[in-house]
Amino acid sequence: MQNGRIAVPSNGAGGMEGTRSGHFGHCDVFTFIDVEDGEIKNVSTIQNEEHVQGGCMVPVNLLAGHKVDALVVGGIGMRPLMGFKQVGIDVYHDAERAEIKPVVEDLIAGKLSEIQNNEVCGGGGGAMA
Repeated sequence: MQNGRIAVPSNGAGGMEGTRSGHFGHCDVFTFIDVEDGEIKNVSTIQNEEHVQGGCMVPVNLLAGHKVDALVVGGIGMRPLMGFKQVGIDVYHDAERAEIKPVVEDLIAGKLSEIQNNEVCGGGGGAMA
C-alpha cells in the first residue's frame, strides 16, 4: 500500500509502538497511519465507540467516516467483513504479531494478504475458523 490511511485496532493508548487488540470491535482505540508514497507521514488515534453485541457496523461506520482505506485485524466476523467491503475498506489479516509497527510495515511493503470469506471467525474474540 503506497498511499492511504491504515487503521489498526489497538489496546490502551495505541500508536506505532502499541499493541493490536485481539477483537477489533472491542478495542480501546484505533491507530491511524497515513501513508504517502510508501512512507508513514502521520500517526493518530481515535477512541472506539460503544460496541454492543450485534452492533458490528458501529466500527465500520466509524472507520468509513474517517476515510480509512485499509484495516489490519487478527480476526473478524462475516458481518463486519461484508460491511467493510461495502464501504470500500480493504481488510488485511495478520494473526501472528501483536505489535503494530511491524504489521503496518508489512502492509506498506505488500506482504499481507486480504482476508477471505472462509477465514472469518464466529465473533466474540474467538480464534479464526
